[in-house]
Amino acid sequence: MESLHWERRPELRRPLFIVAFEGWNDAGDASTIALDYLARSWDAERVATIDAEEFYDFTVTRPQVRLGSDGLRRIDWPDIELLAATLPDGGHDLVLMRGVEPQLRWKTFCSTVVAAAREVGAEMAVILGALLADVPHTRPVRVSGTTDDSDLASRLGLSAPSYEGPTGIVGALHSALREAGIPAASFWAAVPHYVHQLPSPKAALALVERSAALFGAPVDAGELREAADEYERQVSERVADDEEASAYVAQLEEAEDTGSLLEDPVGVSDPLRLGNIDELAAEVERFLRDHRHEG
Repeated sequence: MESLHWERRPELRRPLFIVAFEGWNDAGDASTIALDYLARSWDAERVATIDAEEFYDFTVTRPQVRLGSDGLRRIDWPDIELLAATLPDGGHDLVLMRGVEPQLRWKTFCSTVVAAAREVGAEMAVILGALLADVPHTRPVRVSGTTDDSDLASRLGLSAPSYEGPTGIVGALHSALREAGIPAASFWAAVPHYVHQLPSPKAALALVERSAALFGAPVDAGELREAADEYERQVSERVADDEEASAYVAQLEEAEDTGSLLEDPVGVSDPLRLGNIDELAAEVERFLRDHRHEG
């Protein structure tokens, strides 16, 4: 692929391919915050980029001008980055991909991503996303897991996606990975729609914890947990100043506590069922081993 540029070819142990995009699939910036946190936690280093030229409308996603230490102006283009990380005490390494949702040539873009996943020998892909929903900020974040693979769904307690309607690059890429024979799952964190303008470290924390459990690798989420607590405190203060908002949040809390969501706009309201973390990681390993033997 001409748009895929390798800076170095990493030597990886049975890598998992983790993806997050800014934009339509990233309510509260939760999925990209989560991926960035995982990358920092495991000292991920950039190994490749996907050139933005073919896939972006630069009047929508504009390049940035900056001044270097030598006083010269330089342009930073919005390329997609691929980073590699070695997981401690794990049987898998990671390739993490992050960037802005492209505006152009989605089929070609997805083919490029699939080619990258194949080149590193990715055994499974996990796409992180976040959606706006009628959920209260005061309750644990709902994380839904979906996959088209019935075996993977059964083993990990995921559900088949039931949403019909407009989709983002996450949906398109999930389909392309499936057609390429690479098992793929999507994790979606629910973000309260009434604070959609605020970044949500609380939703990002939920995605980090789910991802780390799936990979079977430890991650220190203390910094993100503090940010999540501060986020909840600030939102509560805002809500408390508005009688109508307070009543609405109370209604959401009651609906959450009784298990009756007011709205499920994308059909993924069932929370991801996570049991023992070690058991989950072991089940992933068994699935990948069986899938490799089959293929």
